[in-house]
This record gives sequence, structure tokens and C-alpha cells, in this order.
Amino acid sequence: MSSYEFADVAAARKQALDAVARQGKLMTPLTWLLRGVFAIARALGFEAWLFRHFFKPFAGMFDSAIDKAFVDYTPTEHDVFVCSYYKSGTNWLMYVAYQVAEKGTGEFNDILDVAPWADCPSQETTIALRDPRPIKRSKTGQRVIKTHGRAEFVPYSEQAKYICVVRDPKDVVVSAHHFFGSMLLGPLIPSTATWVKQCMSDGAAFGPWHRFVASYWPWRERDNVLFVTYEQMMADPQGMIRKVAELMAVELTDAEVERIAELTSYQSMKAIDHKFYPGEVSPFARPGGAMIRQGKQGSSGDMLSGEQQAFIDDYCRRGLAELGCDFPYDEHYGR
Repeated sequence: MSSYEFADVAAARKQALDAVARQGKLMTPLTWLLRGVFAIARALGFEAWLFRHFFKPFAGMFDSAIDKAFVDYTPTEHDVFVCSYYKSGTNWLMYVAYQVAEKGTGEFNDILDVAPWADCPSQETTIALRDPRPIKRSKTGQRVIKTHGRAEFVPYSEQAKYICVVRDPKDVVVSAHHFFGSMLLGPLIPSTATWVKQCMSDGAAFGPWHRFVASYWPWRERDNVLFVTYEQMMADPQGMIRKVAELMAVELTDAEVERIAELTSYQSMKAIDHKFYPGEVSPFARPGGAMIRQGKQGSSGDMLSGEQQAFIDDYCRRGLAELGCDFPYDEHYGR
């Protein structure tokens, strides 16, 4: 791959992130002031109330981006949508699908050079949805599209392919607390108790977990849709690669499957974390974050109390029921 092939995208991304970094330096006194205010609020017992109002613009930013991401866009046979609730193995699945499209030979400097994130709030940091370069350079003529949007916001076409992935919401809450504590909120990330309440509310980033699941669950029987869980991917990585390849109608040799499995392993992806990490996208961000943290499942108990885990289970189980969704929550995630 020519180092200049996506130089324009890389330059725009750097310019946007540099601007945020400069803003962050100017806002350092405000950040420290807010940190003190949140500490006082925590001590007095109203941190959750304060954080809900503080976080509302961030959630609104995500909602606005999702709402306009695919306006007037009609998917084609070139499109492979990775529809993922955030912190649910998004980059892992994107990388699998990308390497399937490239038959294990794909290269890039940043995943957002070759796979547009259509509902990214900062479009300067990703290649545009309508940019033809990822399709033209693809060995199979297919390119990956990332979205955190629910099904009602994603245009459906029988010509395109859709891979929907969900993860234990308890693990999502933990992973998101670490992730948002680096690239978005930095020192303003709230206590675990407040974060759990925020994630289990209408004000959650990208909307509540159960709404995402319920929106895609009816799609699972369609021929051009693969509905998977993060835990299924963990249990059988090569089997999942073969399922993705089957969905994309890409014939892979055993050697190519093994090659893709190696490239998309936790160890390999951790070694190139910088190619997946979006950078510090907020003036409050803390430098030095990572996209690939632990790559584990079922470890939410390391951070969450039993009561908090039960609260998350009850909230999601009840939310699915209210939406009339028969996703087998207890079979996958119940305690």
C-alpha cells in the first residue's frame, strides 16, 4: 500500500485531533475545576444527577451523528456493515471482515482509512462513506462500514451484508468505563456506581443496550445477515471467520483462515493498537489510552459488585421484555 494512498484522510484526522489537543491545554483549568466539583458532588451524594446533565451533550452528539449518517445512502453489493453496540468487539469484527475481504493480505495505517465509520461524530477522522477507494483496492470488491446505530437508522438492502454483534452488557459497562476514561472524559469519568446508572438509562451513549439488541434481533434469519455475540467469537475464532467468509461469499483456504485468525488474535491486535485507537477526541481526554484492553469475557466482577451486576441484568432483561424481544438473555448473560 502506498504510504500516500490515504494521506488526505490521515492529514485531516491529525488536524482534527491536534485542534482538540490544543483546546484541551487551554481548558486545563476548567478540567481541574470540574474535577473538584464532581468530587464534591460524589461526597454529597448527587454525583449521578450532576453527571447525567454533564454527559447529556456527549450522548446527544452520538445521537445526532447516527441520525444523519446514512441519509440518502443506498447500500450496494460492495458493502459489509458491522453493526455493533459500542465496546462489544467492534474493531475485532471489523478487522476480521476486512481481512476476509482481502483474503488475509489487508494492510492499513489506520482502520478508519479503509473502513468508514459512518456515524462518527467527527467525520474528519474517518474516510467518507462515499469514498470509492476502499472498494477499488479491495481484493473481493467489498469494504467494511462501521456503525453503532440501531437497525432503524441503518439502510437495509438485500445486496449488502450485515454482521451484528452484541456483548454481555456487564462487560460493556466495564470496558466503556476504562475507554471513556481515556479518550473522552479523562479525569471526569465518574465513579463506578454513577457510570452503571448512566449506562442503564435512556441517557446511555448510543442508547440503551436492549434497544440495540431488539432492533437487530428480527434480522437474524435473513440470508445476508449474521447475528453473533462477542462470546461466540471468543469461543471459536476460526469458526467465526468461516461464518463471516460464508456470509461475504468469499472462499478461503485453510491457510488463509489460519492467517486471518493469527492477524486478528488478541496478541496481534494489541501489538498494533495504534491502528484502531481513535485518539483523544475530547478536550477532557487523558493521553495514552488504548482500544484493545484485555480482550476477555465475563470479568465484570473485577469492577462491579454483585448488586451492580444484578441491576444491569434486571434492567436489560426488563427492557427486552418491554420491547417484545425474545432474545434469550438468561441463556447468554443471566447470572
